[in-house]
Amino acid sequence: MIDVVLKVGGALMRDLATLDRAARELGRLRRDARIVLVPGGGLFADAVREVDRRLRLGDDAAHWMAVLAMDQYAHILAARVPAARVVEDPADLDTAFGRGLVPVLAPYRWLRRADPLPHSWDVTSDSIAVWIASSLHAKYLVLLKPAVGPPGEVTDPHFAHALSGANATAPIVRVCTASDATVVVASLAISSADRDRPD
Repeated sequence: MIDVVLKVGGALMRDLATLDRAARELGRLRRDARIVLVPGGGLFADAVREVDRRLRLGDDAAHWMAVLAMDQYAHILAARVPAARVVEDPADLDTAFGRGLVPVLAPYRWLRRADPLPHSWDVTSDSIAVWIASSLHAKYLVLLKPAVGPPGEVTDPHFAHALSGANATAPIVRVCTASDATVVVASLAISSADRDRPD
């Protein structure tokens, strides 16, 4: 049982000082909760968009290359967030938690096996984070964005559909910036009883 999936927006990569400040904040996340970081695509996904624009990769190739971009960012986050570790398989999350580490999920292998979402630029790491949170039965999905706004205004076009499709396993969504991420996560109602409830 995961308490929080925290999707770390790729926009943080655009400024090193902002990225490092966010990494320090993420290293201070509460330790009484099982929190999984999910990376955005950021500059790596932007590069895929540009290559797709020039070479017309096709929806399938562009989709998987953009998911691989998330894996690239996962390694950056793991290198900068204190006590973080890249995890490629959800089965390894318990090991990371048991060692007191913050897992950063590199989702490519898992998504490639499941292939749960449409292959389109309407689907970004926001919708992928919904699917991950739902699959992990996370109570909350926190989206770390450059600016706060209603989820429908700051997420990709497929986000609402992905959330409604999650049905009973849909997480509660919160949006925050890097500067208030620890406060937002600290305010979430999480108890050990939540983790003990049956799937």
